[in-house]
Amino acid sequence: MSVRKRTWTGPKGEAKEGWQADYVDAKGKRRRKMFRLKKDAEAFLLTARTEVRDGTHVVDAETVTVEEAGKLWLKSGEAAGLERTTIDQRRQHLNLHIVPLIGNVKLNKLTVPAVRDFQDKLREGGRSPAMVKRVTVSLGSIFADAQVRGLTVRNPVHERARARSSTSAAEKRVRAKLQVGVDIPRPDEIKALLHAATGRWRPLLVTMVFTGIRASEARGLRWTDVDLEKAKIRVGQRADRYREIGAPKSESGHRTIPLTPMVVNVLKEWKLACPKGEHDLVFPNTEGGVEFHQNMLQRGLWPTWIAAGVTVTDGETVKPKYPGFHALRHWYASWCINRRADGGLELPAKAVQERMGHGSIQVTFDTYGHMFPIADEQEALAAAERHLFGT
Repeated sequence: MSVRKRTWTGPKGEAKEGWQADYVDAKGKRRRKMFRLKKDAEAFLLTARTEVRDGTHVVDAETVTVEEAGKLWLKSGEAAGLERTTIDQRRQHLNLHIVPLIGNVKLNKLTVPAVRDFQDKLREGGRSPAMVKRVTVSLGSIFADAQVRGLTVRNPVHERARARSSTSAAEKRVRAKLQVGVDIPRPDEIKALLHAATGRWRPLLVTMVFTGIRASEARGLRWTDVDLEKAKIRVGQRADRYREIGAPKSESGHRTIPLTPMVVNVLKEWKLACPKGEHDLVFPNTEGGVEFHQNMLQRGLWPTWIAAGVTVTDGETVKPKYPGFHALRHWYASWCINRRADGGLELPAKAVQERMGHGSIQVTFDTYGHMFPIADEQEALAAAERHLFGT
């Protein structure tokens, strides 16, 4: 490996000079790279020497830009049969957030500090913390796909994640927790919602409040999955934003949920009036087909919250306090966990996980762990002592 000065004549006859770094790559092939300054050539050679030794060096000519790698990533997702909604989300992350900022950067030029700079630019551009996190995950997935293709050896996103692992525990401790009255409706607000619910939206809202099913699961629920005699429903499919029916996103999404008497009575009445369609849906549109998610919000949930008086004011505009269906899902989880004072269930964590369809108990604890009741330690110790000595 060496650095030497080179002079040559340009296409217009002008004299040119630069510094050439010569080295041998991991495959034993001789490589050359030109620099304007000697110090840049020496710095490159120092890095290249280390990367070749560690097996992490990829020649510029053998790698691609982030944008090109992103397009290959999309093709990998399509070939793997990912849902259209997932592919759409990948495409949005790539085209709206990644390409405008770093699309022309070569993969082997994107370092851990560069990833941090990319995240800062996303925040400066007005992206929310949640969006920054999701886009960063997508960038890491792009690099992982490129690694498999042999276009890069390193994944700076994963390297940054490992570097931050030492502080992750502290970050989790200070992470904002879901709050009743802010993220989760209060019991009186739920009562007001159910009292205000009318028409074809009442059975939908009653069911979602007392089962915690996702909006996509409600849109895909079939009457064959509803057992009104045994008071339970089986979640076995969902409808995506394109109104296409498919299986739940994960195996844990397949589950059985018991029904309250109110849900049973409301569904019995609704079954007689429910529009019929080829999918035998419980909550279809007026023609019996799959309902649009936006219709459920704009014509069902939002007007009902407003009619219930559970609102906030934005200037002169009155808006629902809880704009998404996920607030109902949060309420159901909190009602199951620690709501005995409010007539709730107080179920163990494993039962809550199963009813919510979480992939792991850790997801349940990360989201709702602060809501589980804490036993009286003195009473627990005293009870254990009495049990030990049989007193």
